Amino acid sequence: MPLPRARPSKRPMTGARPPRLYTPEVLALATGLAAFPLDDSLVLRGEARSRTCGSDMVVGIDLTPAGRIARVGMQIRACAIGQASAALLAQAAPGRSAEDLARVHDGLEAWLAGSGDLPEWPDLALLAPARAHTARHGALLLPWTAASKALSSGAIAR
Repeated sequence: MPLPRARPSKRPMTGARPPRLYTPEVLALATGLAAFPLDDSLVLRGEARSRTCGSDMVVGIDLTPAGRIARVGMQIRACAIGQASAALLAQAAPGRSAEDLARVHDGLEAWLAGSGDLPEWPDLALLAPARAHTARHGALLLPWTAASKALSSGAIAR
């Protein structure tokens, strides 16, 4: 009886494999979004949609009297990378300024384009494998774009 033939791999042999994208840490972050529901009391709103993957989200933000982020809520339809990115933003945003978020957003865009380092933000390095997957860049940026829109929505001046 002849031996079964090995199936050819659908993945081209291009050398080293990219790092694993959906790690247990990324999946755990994605499930953490339940702690940040979007509700009507969050007056600053921003929406974003990724052109590359179709993910979308709405971010609501409330500020302290000093103009710092007090609370964040989100409604998101995205892959685990987009959800994990949103959770990282929401977890560390309280106490931060609009400028802090804009700096990280700009830094992420540069890093994904290959022209900068990964910006400083707690646990953002967990998403580093997504850089090798251009189809996930839009999802990774999605929460940062929506938050930037929320913070520039004009309702900041109180």
